[in-house]
Amino acid sequence: MKLIYFSLGYSTHDHKFLKAISDGGHEVHFVQLEGNQRQVESRSVPENVHQVIWKGGREPFTWSKLPALVMDFKRLLRDLKPDLVHAGPIQTCAFIAVLAGANPLLTMSWGFDLMDDVHKGWMWKFATKYTLKHSTFFTSDANVTKDKAVAYGMNPEKTVVIPWGVNLDHFTPELKSSKLSTFTLFCNRAWETRYGVDVLAKAFVKVAQQKDNVDLILLGGGSQGNVIRQIFQNGGVLDRVTFGGQISQIDLPRWYHMADLYISPSHVDGSSVSLMEALACGLPCLVSDIPANKEWVFEHENGWLFRDGDADHLAEKILAAMNQREKLPEIGESARRSAEKRADWKKNAAALMEVYRSLK
Repeated sequence: MKLIYFSLGYSTHDHKFLKAISDGGHEVHFVQLEGNQRQVESRSVPENVHQVIWKGGREPFTWSKLPALVMDFKRLLRDLKPDLVHAGPIQTCAFIAVLAGANPLLTMSWGFDLMDDVHKGWMWKFATKYTLKHSTFFTSDANVTKDKAVAYGMNPEKTVVIPWGVNLDHFTPELKSSKLSTFTLFCNRAWETRYGVDVLAKAFVKVAQQKDNVDLILLGGGSQGNVIRQIFQNGGVLDRVTFGGQISQIDLPRWYHMADLYISPSHVDGSSVSLMEALACGLPCLVSDIPANKEWVFEHENGWLFRDGDADHLAEKILAAMNQREKLPEIGESARRSAEKRADWKKNAAALMEVYRSLK
């Protein structure tokens, strides 16, 4: 098949999809809506993927650019004559594809589009409903986003949930020495409001003021950087935080292995890939009790939940995990089994290829 894969930018997730499509024997043309504002994927675009030059791909999307982008996407459809267009997020890439007449169209939710962006204003809500009404098929990585899509008008019989998954051969558990010294927390969510890293920062201050043997690894970056660092500074714990920056996928497992507990304080999510990576590495997980996280983490089985946005409750749960350190290996083994059951990208990519074939 000849496909157009249409996405906002070029992220780790895009690399994963593009490689799966190419490895599946399909001819794939990669269209970017925006230029990358921050480099988050160090690997080149996979071999045999055709990068498309068009009017988009350089600047952030604005509604004023919509007519020109739609017209040029129509040109791409005429020139390339794809058998299928795979596009998302919903209100930007998939909306442009719908307006340009893409058919068949597989609309893919990125989680935040249905959990957050749809609430930005009337135009975002209209674009959501219009796109879903005119999509041939819909896929998302979590039941909560599928249910949202159906609520906004997507035919429930034309939907499939496929967790994005991880490479279980790359993200693997590591035998830990039975250290009784420092307890290490780990988070690699982006420092943006929707991901709640400021909540974790406040909770860590509370824990670190009670315990001398706890530290925190914080990867990534984002617009809340100054706020987050100030929380640590004011709490007197800045020297107990390791800021690792942006880490390549190749090196990432090593950072998970340094930790005793993975934390995701996100307010909005689909099936979080970083959560799946942590589970695959056999790391007990402590996550906010939002619906998507509750599809993956089960209290006292492979981790724990805390009340979304509640730094005090998060601090309590961290302290509770520290006080039952002897149980963590067993919980870590359960975490790995969770990943093997539902987060194997080889199996999930094969399921996506089946969807492609059904739409041809």
